[in-house]
This record gives sequence, C-alpha cells and structure tokens, in this order.
Amino acid sequence: MDSSTSAPVRPSGAGTAGCTSWWQWVAVAVLSLSTFVVVTSEMLPVGVLTPMADGLRISPGTAGFSLAITGLVTAVAAPVVPRLLGGLDRRVVLAAAMVVLAGGNALTAVSDGFGLLVVSRAVLGVGMGAVWGLAAAVAARLVAPRNAALAVSFAVGGVAGASVAGVPLGTLVGDAFGWRAAFAVLSATAVLLAAALLLTLPRLPRPAAGPATAVSGTSLLRTPAVLGGLTVIALLVTAHFAAYTYVRPVLEERAGLTPAAVAVVLLVYGVFGLVGNFAAGALAARRPRATVLGLAAGIGAAIVVLALAGGVAGAAGAGVALWGVAYGGLSVAGQIWMTRSAPDRAERVTGLYVGVFTAAIALGAYLGGVVVEAAGITPLLWGSAALAGAALVAGLLAKKVRGGV
Repeated sequence: MDSSTSAPVRPSGAGTAGCTSWWQWVAVAVLSLSTFVVVTSEMLPVGVLTPMADGLRISPGTAGFSLAITGLVTAVAAPVVPRLLGGLDRRVVLAAAMVVLAGGNALTAVSDGFGLLVVSRAVLGVGMGAVWGLAAAVAARLVAPRNAALAVSFAVGGVAGASVAGVPLGTLVGDAFGWRAAFAVLSATAVLLAAALLLTLPRLPRPAAGPATAVSGTSLLRTPAVLGGLTVIALLVTAHFAAYTYVRPVLEERAGLTPAAVAVVLLVYGVFGLVGNFAAGALAARRPRATVLGLAAGIGAAIVVLALAGGVAGAAGAGVALWGVAYGGLSVAGQIWMTRSAPDRAERVTGLYVGVFTAAIALGAYLGGVVVEAAGITPLLWGSAALAGAALVAGLLAKKVRGGV
C-alpha cells in the first residue's frame, strides 16, 4: 500500500487531544486569503467593467464575457485536477496554482484588446480551478477533526470576503489609479501568497480514503443528493451571475449612483455577504438543503426588488444588501450539501461542485451579456429572477441529504 494514502497528514502540534494549534489556524488563514484573491481576480471585472471596456475599446457586454471565459476554464480544471494529482503534495500544487493565477492577472493588466484578455482570463481560470477545487478539502486536513467544519467555513469564507474587501477595494483602486493597476496588485499579492502557502502548510499528499459508503462505488452524478444539489447550484449561480455581472450599470444607469457610491454599495453587498457566509455555514451544518433553499428565495427576491424599484437609490441599496446575505452563504452551504452527500470522496465531489459552480458563472455571464446587448437591463433582471425561482423548485424536488434537510 502507498504509505501516503494511509492517513491524513496534519501539521505538527495537532496533539493527541484533538486540539488545533495557532499555527494550524495560520495555515487556514493563508488558505482563506488565497481563495479571497482567487475570487477577487475572477470577479474584479464586475467592479471595473465600465472603465475596463473603455480601455480595451470594447462594449461592456463584451467585457462581461471575460467572466464567462474564466468560468469555463475553471469548470474544466476544478474536477480534473483531483484526478490528476495522485500523490502530489497539495501544498506545492496550491502554491504553483497561485503563481499561475498571478500570471493571468499580469496578462490582464497589460491587455490591449479582447484577444489578449481572453488568453489572460483562461490562464487565470486554470489557477482558480486548482485553488478553489482543493481549498475546502485541504482546510479540513489542516486542523483537528472537531474543528474541520469551522476551517472549511473560513477557507470558503475567502469567497465571501472577496466581495467584502476584494471587489470593492479593487474598484476603488481602479477608480483612483486605473483598472490595470488593480489587476497588477492582485498579481503581486498572488505571488506573495504562493510563498506563504509553502511556508505555512504541512506536506499534504493524497488524502486517506474515508469509510466505505453506498456512494463509494457509484458515479457521483448518479447519486441523487449530489445530482439534486448540483442542479440547484447550476440554476442559482447562473441566475446570480447573469444579473450581478451587470450590477454596476444597473446602479449607475437606473439608480443614478456615482462611481464612488457604487463602490460603497458593493462594499455593503460584501459585508452582508460575509455575514451570510458564516450564518449559512452554521445553519447548513444542521440542514444543508433547507439552507440552500432559503438562500435561493433570498437571491430571487433581491433581484425582483432591483427589477421593480431599482431606480430608487434606497430600494436598490436594500436589494443589494439582501442579495449579499443570500449569495454570500451559497458557496459554503452548497459545499456542505455536497460533502454530506459524498463524505468519502471530498476532493472529487468538491472539484465537481466547483466545476459546476464556475460553469454556471460562465453561463450566467454569457447569457447576461447576450440579454443586455439584445434587450437591456430590465429583461435581464426578470429572466434572472425566473431562474432563481426554478432553482428553488428544483431544490424542493431534490432528495434530502443525510444528516439534515
């Protein structure tokens, strides 16, 4: 037997009592910062969409397609990476992926047209798929078993944190120094985090196999709870990104907000998103399916508010805040749903989940661009709300997950 698969490798200091040392939490924090930079890199075009489109001499709808490119590449990379890694040290893989991410951001910063932008966002998608696809599974291995759920919430919390500080701060940097500077800062930060991952994470070979379950010998896509959850995620993330990719034009054109005010509203979205992340994590630990359904209802309601009253600044702000709470909790709640459905194959189900998630990002960004170019903002919002409703219906029909509903 390969000794690297016999047991999970934990940092020294875990102790026989199952305690987690401060250094292990430092490792989790670095992993969380990495997911923060990954998602900020992916989503920053949302915050700088207008100046970015102007700088590249393309339409906002075409610039929005850059999210679709990243999502498509990530959708392929995330589920494939765990199958290709074998016994490779996950610490080294994560660090290398952050360097790839840095290269993608650097290319975006120097892009002079849509062609190089496509290449840069594809490179970024490779790094993103590896980091996001491994983050939750690695986080659980960094701490004592009793702290695993909290560690996963912190690691996935980097996704919500990107909305709190990443995209809004990137927007502020873009407004003050130009959108290219924002991507250059992300590139340098990713290189620093690659070094930090090598310094703080322990050696992490292939994880040990968990206890055999009915899922073990079955394709994940043939597992009802997994398939049901992925269907909900696909519909809901498509709905979200179709509308959210164009939230800046909504706030500027319909609510009449200035660029500085838009940055503030996006910060509000992010703060509420961080609250939603930890609240949903606590709720999903008991009832993952019910939690995701509640989030679906919240996202749909928020988009309806923007469609009906988006021209009123206060109503638009309230809608964005609700949107932040609901979407902020989706990543961690969906992750818990998936790992509960296939606990013995955490890396693979996480990779599949991230693949579907990011494919839905790509589809949403693409559909949003098509609808905006053809029909405008209002039809886009109503179409997105309808997709969120379809996700809610699919979730109600999905099989309950063991350990919660």
